[in-house]
Amino acid sequence: MEIIIKTNKREELVDITDLIAEKIKKENFTRGIVCLFVPHATCGITINENADPNLPRDITNFLNQLVKKGVWEHDKIDNNADSHIKASLIGASLSIPVENSTLQLGRWQNVFLCEFDGPRKRRILVNFISQP
Repeated sequence: MEIIIKTNKREELVDITDLIAEKIKKENFTRGIVCLFVPHATCGITINENADPNLPRDITNFLNQLVKKGVWEHDKIDNNADSHIKASLIGASLSIPVENSTLQLGRWQNVFLCEFDGPRKRRILVNFISQP
């Protein structure tokens, strides 16, 4: 099963928590672990706060300070080495417990697709591991 996200900017964090919750309810998945994986080399997936819209921007700004654009060997090919490095730092997968068909996220936690080379159409693969 998959979720398709159309990103709008070169770099952005897109809250996908509600889309994952919809998949859980649609599949009548009640208890276990939902596994999420992005099969892309220039985006990632993470959990963080969404209550303050500045935080996703802060994360992007931090990564831009940490990983400069246009200074890497791979940039000679397609000028997106920074996107690859940022995606490697963030990671491509998450596992989240589910109980009573509800993601067991903390009060301030949401799931974000982290786009670093958009805009693009991105896939998130969703798998369920059931527990009795």
